Amino acid sequence: MTVWDRPTPPNPPVPLDREQIIAAALALADEGGLEAVSVRKVAARLNAGPMRLYGYISSKDELFDLMVDEVHAEILPPEQPGDWREALRVLAHRTRQAALRHVWLVDLLGGRPTLGPNGLAVTEATLAALDGLADIDTVLRAVGTVSAYVTGAIRHEIANLRAERATGLSKRDWQRASGPHVMKMLATGRFPALSKAVHDGTEVDAEESFATGLDWVLDAVAAKLTRPPT
Repeated sequence: MTVWDRPTPPNPPVPLDREQIIAAALALADEGGLEAVSVRKVAARLNAGPMRLYGYISSKDELFDLMVDEVHAEILPPEQPGDWREALRVLAHRTRQAALRHVWLVDLLGGRPTLGPNGLAVTEATLAALDGLADIDTVLRAVGTVSAYVTGAIRHEIANLRAERATGLSKRDWQRASGPHVMKMLATGRFPALSKAVHDGTEVDAEESFATGLDWVLDAVAAKLTRPPT
């Protein structure tokens, strides 16, 4: 039985529901990451005993499932764009924005699909965007390719944000601090391609980098999509 199939406990002695549990867990995770979330800590936030929560959830993993599904409600766009590229682009950017609001989400992305109603709705919107453009196996490979890019790009961006928070150094500060070492290594002549990238490459912000990479992936997907014969 999944957490979404579990019935609500009848006649609780004190008002408590799944929405309150999810809201408390989200608040804890947004404040301190996944390590700040446990059944005991959520119960304390709600001024309830931990055993009260076990009527709604059986484990911390189920709590995480509920949290991820709640964030998927933020990812699902209010309207589905008609163009498949725009539909996938909107979903990708909304996923990135949700991950930046809830940094812990990146640790739970890319695993098994979420089976909650909001997660299933996002999956449905993703598949529906490509419906009829190719056979189902091609569609699934296309969705998997876009998802792999989005998850990887978000993880890279969040890793940099976490490094900034852990060290207290912004990206620019880190570059200044590590610059002398990098220049010394480049001066050896052992890294000509890297030297060209450092001296001649154009630096772009994370949002522009994400958007550009996404467009390249969508270009590759477009090359594989062929409308089946009617």
